Amino acid sequence: MLPNRAARQSCMPDFDPALVLAGPYHDLLVSGLKLSLQLLAITFVLSLPLATIVALLRLSPLRALRWFGCAYVESIRNVPLLAHMLFWYFGAPELYPESVKHWLYAMNIEAISAVIALTLYTSAFMSEDIRSGIRAVPAVQFEAGRAMGFGFLATMRLVILPQATRVTVPPLISQTLNLWKGTSIATVIGVSELMYQAAQVESASFRSFEAFVFATLAYLSVSLLITGAASWYQHRYPVRPT
Repeated sequence: MLPNRAARQSCMPDFDPALVLAGPYHDLLVSGLKLSLQLLAITFVLSLPLATIVALLRLSPLRALRWFGCAYVESIRNVPLLAHMLFWYFGAPELYPESVKHWLYAMNIEAISAVIALTLYTSAFMSEDIRSGIRAVPAVQFEAGRAMGFGFLATMRLVILPQATRVTVPPLISQTLNLWKGTSIATVIGVSELMYQAAQVESASFRSFEAFVFATLAYLSVSLLITGAASWYQHRYPVRPT
């Protein structure tokens, strides 16, 4: 026997879109989204030059520098991002001088720790993409630069890196997508980003569905924008075999 209309309606989820579209809960979720985007932007800006330096270390003619670059990449990539977050928030501050520790706790130590962990973690992966892009440039280009009297760094800066950029950009965009999703892990150390605020809204209102639908759609929207940027770049600047 089919349930009557009232019974069917009672089984439907009690969805209230106004919870996340207006009011204090909306403000909390939007502030979390803004902080997540700030984490993404700051970490990307810091990770890219660090990744380039590490990639150059791994290609250095000096064995000691190559070993240092390799040790950095392997030690960072083989530890989960969650462990990095917990270490830089709980463990590392115990090693700082008291003046530095007081300054950190006076500032937003949660966000600072998250940026450090995300930067080190992301740069280790980006460095491998940059190194692959550099190695994709024909070796004769490097030899030509050295024949013109350039040193290793000058050859990389003026000859190799400009050519490697086109090959490197698509995987770097993919790493940016991973970075965006990785910002959600900052919630474990109390960073007031999107997932943290969604959990706060859920605890205060007992409306899990609305809070986490907002978070899911926000992550999905930004991820699709990043994916769209990667697709546009690949069509606009296709990588052709040399």
